[in-house]
Amino acid sequence: MNIFKRARVRYVLHRYPVKYEAWEAVTGKMAVLQGLTSVEKAHLRELTALFLHEKRIFGAQDFQVTEAMRIHVAATACLPILHLGIGLFSAWSDVVIYADAFRVSRDETDEAGVVHHQDLVLSGESWERGPVILSWGDIEQDRHRGHQGHNVIIHEIAHKLDMLDGSANGIPPLHVSMPVPPWTDAFSTAYDELNDRLEHHHPVSVDPYAATSPAEFFAVFSEYFFCAPDILHAHFHDVYRQLQLYYRQDPLNRIRADKAAGQTTHEAVD
Repeated sequence: MNIFKRARVRYVLHRYPVKYEAWEAVTGKMAVLQGLTSVEKAHLRELTALFLHEKRIFGAQDFQVTEAMRIHVAATACLPILHLGIGLFSAWSDVVIYADAFRVSRDETDEAGVVHHQDLVLSGESWERGPVILSWGDIEQDRHRGHQGHNVIIHEIAHKLDMLDGSANGIPPLHVSMPVPPWTDAFSTAYDELNDRLEHHHPVSVDPYAATSPAEFFAVFSEYFFCAPDILHAHFHDVYRQLQLYYRQDPLNRIRADKAAGQTTHEAVD
């Protein structure tokens, strides 16, 4: 980050901070943030302030977005980039929130050139340089479900990260220290395994929607990485490792540390 960007960041954080009381009131109830260290929480709060300053978050069809909603969306959106940087979000500016799942109609052309019309009901959607679109009803469900592998905000942010190289193919631009073959091997093997189990009507440990395409596989598995890392680590260890290297985070270790701290506190009270 050059001197001018650093000066701008300092200005924004000084001029437009997320007030501590509002921050605690919202994030203290968010299961996906449990286990973050005090340093990580402080950094996430700064990223959230930058996000709120740089992005327009507004409701669709007269839906009223409160300040608490804005903080919730921004904090969750910034969790995946906690150690990657807000610059990865520079190509887009809007977050549109519907009260509930929303309908879209579109025409898509298949490989044979045949146009198919689709009417879909979605909980979220992302465009490469367009907005992130979210359903508040689904965000609320994710919040109440806790660590069950579902988070529509993280799902759509994963799509945004995936599209940074111009295509949604399940391979975001990897760090220089990350060779491509281990990523493709881990994800291809897991993707084929998931599809095989579904084709043979065997039970699966993750949302079957991950088998839709490599792009959805990356987005769904990113949800599990942050919201149910124990499930992902137990059933898809190699994918977990690649996501750990990419996001530069270890949510499973956070959960373990949080549980250990809770047990220690309980024993002290007893």
